[in-house]
Amino acid sequence: MIERTRFGGKVAVITGGASGIGAATARLLHAEGASVVIGDLDAAAGNALVTELGVEHTRFIITDVSDFASVTALIDGAVAAFGRIDVLVNNAGIGSLSSIGALPVEDWKKVLAINLDGVFFGCKAVLPEMVAQRAGAIVNTASASGLAADFGFAAYNAAKAGVINFTRTAAIDHARDGVRINAVCPGPVDTPILAAIQGIPGLRADWEDRVPIGRFATPAEIAQVIAFLASDAASYVTGIAMPVDGGLTAHTGQPNLPRVMSVLASAEPSS
Repeated sequence: MIERTRFGGKVAVITGGASGIGAATARLLHAEGASVVIGDLDAAAGNALVTELGVEHTRFIITDVSDFASVTALIDGAVAAFGRIDVLVNNAGIGSLSSIGALPVEDWKKVLAINLDGVFFGCKAVLPEMVAQRAGAIVNTASASGLAADFGFAAYNAAKAGVINFTRTAAIDHARDGVRINAVCPGPVDTPILAAIQGIPGLRADWEDRVPIGRFATPAEIAQVIAFLASDAASYVTGIAMPVDGGLTAHTGQPNLPRVMSVLASAEPSS
């Protein structure tokens, strides 16, 4: 029996919902009463999550967010299954790592197609439903990398910055339609998108040391913020890009001088 709490009777659609932040969000919203429709290209993982959560209040629809027709089919499928859509989480995304000169044009286009076009497509497809019912919440997964620059991530940075300003524009365009639109900006999270580069010796320790909290986030921690923004508790919140980054973007990037001075002092020979 599902406990009907914050999202009792509501319907949520989550792109990139088969793994990582998307799957954590699906689990949380479902646990709090929502019927959940998962859109993803990974049919095995998506169907496994439906089996885990139960078929009564969960569906999986294979979705390519870079294709507007595919996203429209996801939205139409959710309405057909559950009658309405109250929450859309545009979460699907991919990374890239390359200098600008070496970045293939097709890679640039693919990153922007999934990370930015996919958000636009999701909003464009769902807004008629939400505007008609005069209610709805959209949460777009941006990134701390949309708030500042990273070495070698030109396409990803550009796409996520685009998500943030698109979110602001969409929010003010539809604020009086009863639709709230916000973005979350995660820092480093333990998800498959970071798995490959985390295998580099010493990288994770160095990366975590740069985060004031001192560790990566879990997908569940990001899901909690997404759920807040999607919930009625955030009824007066729209158009924001909320960092969920352990203090990463609050830091100028300069050295931790108190710690350095403490290390030097402890290393000085006693007289």
